Amino acid sequence: MNIPLSGQRLWDSLMEMARIGGTAKGGCNRQTLTDLDSEGRHLLRRWAEAVGCTLSVDRVGNMALTRPGRDASRKPVAIGSHLDTQPTGGKFDGVLGVLAGLEVLRAVHEAGIETEAPLVLINWTNEEGARFSPPMMGSGAAMGMFTEAEVLATQDPEGKVFGEELTRIGWKGAADPAALRDLGAYFELHIEQGALLERAGKDVGVVTHALAQTWYDVVVEGEEAHGGSPMAGRRDAMMAAAPLIAAIEEIALNAVSPSGEPGRATVGRLTVYPDSRNIAPSRVWFSIDTRHGDPDLLAKMGGEIRARATAIAAARGVKITVADFWHSPLTPFDPALVGRVRDAAQRLGLPHMDMPTGIGHDAVYVARRLPTTMIFCPCHGGISHNEAESITPAWAEAGLRVLADAVLATAGVAKN
Repeated sequence: MNIPLSGQRLWDSLMEMARIGGTAKGGCNRQTLTDLDSEGRHLLRRWAEAVGCTLSVDRVGNMALTRPGRDASRKPVAIGSHLDTQPTGGKFDGVLGVLAGLEVLRAVHEAGIETEAPLVLINWTNEEGARFSPPMMGSGAAMGMFTEAEVLATQDPEGKVFGEELTRIGWKGAADPAALRDLGAYFELHIEQGALLERAGKDVGVVTHALAQTWYDVVVEGEEAHGGSPMAGRRDAMMAAAPLIAAIEEIALNAVSPSGEPGRATVGRLTVYPDSRNIAPSRVWFSIDTRHGDPDLLAKMGGEIRARATAIAAARGVKITVADFWHSPLTPFDPALVGRVRDAAQRLGLPHMDMPTGIGHDAVYVARRLPTTMIFCPCHGGISHNEAESITPAWAEAGLRVLADAVLATAGVAKN
């Protein structure tokens, strides 16, 4: 389908949105449910309404902008992502997916094309989880992973309440979030947040599935000791935590699938008690994030972490507790939609490759309810959640063209 997609207009829109919350280092700080978030939402609304879309806002703030189709009985085809950013975020994470969807709507409008199914552009609330945790609250509430009540009652580190802030900025709607389960298909274009595409010289990532994830909380309990006391006989929680943390990396790298893909593991947070320079700690808490494309190997990683913890605890005279915190199963994307993305890239002559996502996105929650797929765009050096996040206009346009082709193939173009 030859429609007047404009890579330049997409790029200009990305740059205009980036001015809302723009940082001195060239990034963006537009955290969810802030005044800047509200300003970005209003800009998206003005742009979408200018091409004939109507806005619905639900009770957790998700924005759904709809362009009607000829056949009102057909379920809508949706494009979506998020406008909120990290405190030191970039210009493209999430925003590319929303504004590429807007560009599809603009081009269809300019061409005077009528689709058979309605088209919906979604801006999900609080994908990042930077201010209100956990992330992906808007899509999670819509797809039934969270209750509205728990989302609305969530507090940020300053004690401000999600529901109150949503009302304060004027974006608490009346629609039922669950209405967004009644979609025929969902597409999300996103920057890769990794460097595989760039290293492989590919313009498009055809995302086939999301890796399984298991997160743990670990507590190491020992006994405080003066920093000047003899080392022998100490029950130092930190010196027990350290070899366990080192082992976590080893366990992940050794969990290699038949395709040669190892696991992934991260210790991202750590707290120490009593947190004094001259006291051997009596308590250390840290988080573990494990991920794998093979659920059996992911489970094996967890078993090996627990076994290593037991051995270290016995050797050092401490207690180590490894508790499950959160699990996300391996989530396959819809084969038919994945095929349409792959076919579009091939038809357009764009270098592409199949790949998983190791990172949570709104699409991962949506895929548990609806036919869903993702498209990845390369980003320089794999850098994301960083003010230095960078892509090229050509990469953005490649993703846009694949997105438009696959979306219109799914929605159907009405024939006069």
